[in-house]
Amino acid sequence: MLELRPNCEMCDKDLPPNATDARICSYECTFCASCVEDVLQNVCPNCAGGFVPRPIRPALDRRAKVSLAYQPASTTRRGLKYDLDDIARQTAKTKHIAPQDR
Repeated sequence: MLELRPNCEMCDKDLPPNATDARICSYECTFCASCVEDVLQNVCPNCAGGFVPRPIRPALDRRAKVSLAYQPASTTRRGLKYDLDDIARQTAKTKHIAPQDR
């Protein structure tokens, strides 16, 4: 089950469970669409993978005990462990490689 992190790890924008602009990599690193497109150029600064839209967990349990009420989103905010210069170097080295080929 996805962790549904509450914020963009780069700009700290709130990304509630129903955010349509949340993006994740295969390790669930979470960023807003603006940071992914404008700064990261679809390169995760943590793993160098690509991003996809984060799924939205159902608010109502249309199946017994399967919803945000039973599997709530995380409240632990995350931040980057890399500085902007390091992120820019990683992005420049990786952005030309398609995510499926990284």
